[in-house]
Amino acid sequence: MRTTLTIDDEIAKSLRDLAHRSGRPFRHVVNDALRKGLNALENPDGKPYRLSPASLGDVRSNLDLDKALRLAGELEDAAIAVKLELRK
Repeated sequence: MRTTLTIDDEIAKSLRDLAHRSGRPFRHVVNDALRKGLNALENPDGKPYRLSPASLGDVRSNLDLDKALRLAGELEDAAIAVKLELRK
């Protein structure tokens, strides 16, 4: 099937270079690249990301978590206020 594509200059150059080095027609190189790209999208080889939990230890009795959460909330509120001021 014939179609018209707009390919980024650096990708087109890489495809032309590969076609030249391999001695294969440009259209074959493009079709192979598209086929491999589609296959990689449909069948990713990578393993799913796994995160191993790590213990951070027990909560220290001398830490006031309410104070830390209140401070985090105030910092978040301040950041939101700055973003809203920038919109004006």
